Amino acid sequence: MCSTTQALASSAVYDEGLTPHLAALLPEGGRQRRQTPGTFTLPAHMAFFSGFLPKLPQPKQPPRLWECRPPAFKTVPPQTFQFDAPSLLAGLGQHGYRTFCVGGVTYFSRETPLGSVLPDMFDEDHWRPEFCSPEIDSTRHQVDQALDLADQHRGRPLLLFVNVSATHVPHGHYLGQAADTTASQRASLTYADEHLARLITTLTATDRWLVIMCADHGDAYGDDGYHGRGIAHPVVMNVPYVATVLEGRR
Repeated sequence: MCSTTQALASSAVYDEGLTPHLAALLPEGGRQRRQTPGTFTLPAHMAFFSGFLPKLPQPKQPPRLWECRPPAFKTVPPQTFQFDAPSLLAGLGQHGYRTFCVGGVTYFSRETPLGSVLPDMFDEDHWRPEFCSPEIDSTRHQVDQALDLADQHRGRPLLLFVNVSATHVPHGHYLGQAADTTASQRASLTYADEHLARLITTLTATDRWLVIMCADHGDAYGDDGYHGRGIAHPVVMNVPYVATVLEGRR
């Protein structure tokens, strides 16, 4: 499972050829524009890990992929994975899974008490300064760490989560500029594309994986006078989302 800050409509990103490596791996038509449950990193991920992934912008929603056991009056569709635990991570642990986090932004860094809330949900978490967005080659470092963890625990069911920081501010350095803009965010995604495709290709070479890629939120760059995140503006709320099962190819 990967999360990344990415405000651009998923169809435009793919159609313009900015992510050729991922486009070659992911199913045609499988990418969707959805709406995030949170306007910045912390609430979005708390929702993700509780079963609330980004939703389609339509009245009727498909069954959720996973859900915490609800109150007795609510019925859960049979195709939804239900767990009797406060989070997906704890629920998977009850089924023999080991859960790993490769952090990116500082909400995963343990540099502060608040920066320990999300990492504490995993069996094992990893964060280093070179995983964070000021590092121009952050995605390569994160993918190297994720692949090392997967190799160490080969043959055991895993949840491997990567918080891709490259598309999070600051990203102006991908265009050699100080300011963060929509253009530099697009450039950061183009940079991350090759390494994320390497992660998926390597993992699925031998094993079957459910691959989920989505943004936790977007960013405003002067849209209607707004800047940043943590606001309920469409460019913050609308995020790309892909979920697909990829079989081992060997």
